Amino acid sequence: MSTLKHRVFIGLGSNLENPQQQVSAAMAALDALPESRLLQSSSLYVSAPVGYADQPDFVNAAALIETDLSAEALLQALLELEQQFGRVRTFLNAPRTLDLDILLYDDQVIALPSLQVPHPRMHERAFVLMPLAEIDPELLIPGKGRLVDWLAHCGEQPVHRLN
Repeated sequence: MSTLKHRVFIGLGSNLENPQQQVSAAMAALDALPESRLLQSSSLYVSAPVGYADQPDFVNAAALIETDLSAEALLQALLELEQQFGRVRTFLNAPRTLDLDILLYDDQVIALPSLQVPHPRMHERAFVLMPLAEIDPELLIPGKGRLVDWLAHCGEQPVHRLN
């Protein structure tokens, strides 16, 4: 298979309806996206919720895909996957069956009303950085710098890897 055009890092999270199974099934669904293929996936990690705290812990992971989809088309495909997995958007930071975020799209900076890349808060969140570091410890976050440097600032955030 020829190499696809874009390298994209995607963050995955779930805290409803068997979150480990939701995230694992979402990895397979990412590999089945049109004009795309899954290259690598991280281990699963558990973290406390951010923002709205009165909800179950999250299972998080990261994936690296190659795709010919534009950033906007990929976002639409991810939103459709979230719906297929039963996501209902009730309020900001609400519990969810599946959350899929475009973290990095090549080394592009994208500022659209519906899409911000790099993901605006990824550099502040250990539950995003730890799975990413597992895939690519040398990763650079456009406009921010080295992932490992940001991860060092997130040491107080409780995140642990599942076996």
